Amino acid sequence: MSLRKPTDIPKIPKTRKKNAHTALITIPSKKPDKLEYVCKTFFKYDEKIKKQFYAFVLETVVEFTSFSYEIAVEIIREKNVINFILMGLKAKMDAVPNIQPANKELLFEDLIGDYTVNVVKQDGAINSADFNFNIFKKQIDLKKEYKPKKKNNRLFCKFEVAKDQFSFPVLS
Repeated sequence: MSLRKPTDIPKIPKTRKKNAHTALITIPSKKPDKLEYVCKTFFKYDEKIKKQFYAFVLETVVEFTSFSYEIAVEIIREKNVINFILMGLKAKMDAVPNIQPANKELLFEDLIGDYTVNVVKQDGAINSADFNFNIFKKQIDLKKEYKPKKKNNRLFCKFEVAKDQFSFPVLS
């Protein structure tokens, strides 16, 4: 084939696109329990837009030194079930890197009542927690943490309510 007048377009191999829905149906391989993530929940008030949010912060247990990373997360919400599918890590564009864990803050406005929160890894492992959200009493209750009855599920995420990070509007 001549370089000046190509007759065929060269074929470029396709990269594998990660799909959030396939992570939900995948059966994970057998691995031991190892804590990798922490999911913190709290109330967060944004002063700029004057709105109250329910915040979920996913954090890695491991701290990174050279780069600042953000966790790539896809959200699938169905009625009272929220699925956080962990898609990987992305490097942040920071001028000065800090020693810190990778994290991702997810904000919701309309959570009232009982919800099940699932954190799903790409290999299909799922960790779940049942929460009760009550904005009127200004409380979030963690009812229980568990591994759903799926073959080869393992513990990799811990859930907690971070009451020290609660923020509410200041009434004057």
